[in-house]
Amino acid sequence: MSLERLNPAELSPPTGFSHAVTATGSRLVFLAGQTALDGSGRVVGETLPEQFETALGNLLAALKAAGGTPADLARVTVYATDVADYRERAPELGRVWRRLAGRDYPAMAVIGATRLWDEQALVELDGFAVLD
Repeated sequence: MSLERLNPAELSPPTGFSHAVTATGSRLVFLAGQTALDGSGRVVGETLPEQFETALGNLLAALKAAGGTPADLARVTVYATDVADYRERAPELGRVWRRLAGRDYPAMAVIGATRLWDEQALVELDGFAVLD
């Protein structure tokens, strides 16, 4: 499997994402949206960073179950109920990302959502990975 992260010089410098990712491999893994649900199905964490850490951990757990690692992520979409709060806390969220997933950033987008499936959820992440 090979992922190549592309960040053309004519685009603004990416912070915490890659502008494009090309992938070669034999297996695609589509990851369902993950919120800050614990093992019993309850949303945990009061703040966006707390929920982001749990949601990302859940996404990575699903990826690991499929045989993948964070470096295999080609695309992640973040759905946030408060984009202004997400932007304000971006440095802290970036530290959480780097601690759990490293510095091989996938192509990413943050999308504002009025609410998520779990009413208490502040953030949800989904994505796909490419494996050998």
